[in-house]
Amino acid sequence: MRITICTLFPEMFEGFINTSIIARAIKQDKVVIDLVNIRDFTLDKHNHVDDTPFGGGRGMVMMCQPVLDALASVRTKNSKVYLMAAGGKTFNQTTAREYAKEDHIIFICGHYEGLDARIYDEVDGLLSIGDYILTGGELASMVVSDAIIRLLEGVIMEESHLDESFENGLLEYPHYTKPVDYKGKTVPEVLLSGHHENIRKYRLKESLRNTYQNRPDLLEKRVFSKEELKFLEEIKEDLK
Repeated sequence: MRITICTLFPEMFEGFINTSIIARAIKQDKVVIDLVNIRDFTLDKHNHVDDTPFGGGRGMVMMCQPVLDALASVRTKNSKVYLMAAGGKTFNQTTAREYAKEDHIIFICGHYEGLDARIYDEVDGLLSIGDYILTGGELASMVVSDAIIRLLEGVIMEESHLDESFENGLLEYPHYTKPVDYKGKTVPEVLLSGHHENIRKYRLKESLRNTYQNRPDLLEKRVFSKEELKFLEEIKEDLK
């Protein structure tokens, strides 16, 4: 897979592409990440990539020419292009799985007050990571890229995905490791029992509890099994 990021600040990505799982995925040729400096494509003699908005108003707007020329330099017939924008479709785990199937994704990172609206006509979609404003699209593009790359075959073990938050529509159950007793706080006995079925039930119930307490909206459209309904009733009773 190839991910291309069009940005005014490629230096922001140095830590991202040279650290941890992402660095390993690149080294193992699971993904190629290209950084395209939009400023390299400006025709302005002063190297400007932005200008004042027509009609007045505060802030500066990124110009069409450098952004679209940068895009044209890397776009192919197999590319999917997404503009990181607060007003875009909210990115989630389902979207991450869809994007992980693509051959080539291009992210355009906006800055300043925004981008010339004519740029929007040249992309496949607008993408947001949440209902808040960042100073630019770089951090958002890293978040999305990370979520996609870790889903690529061979980047991490497939088993590691199965019980993660959002993969089955629920938040993940709590994890514990050594020591068994830390300043009086102990690991639940069931996890030490070696009884796989009891451990499965415990984890499912705690996953439901975590979701019910922290993200009840995820349960609104869920089709529950009989076991889950039983656990959910027990959870509600526990919380009274």
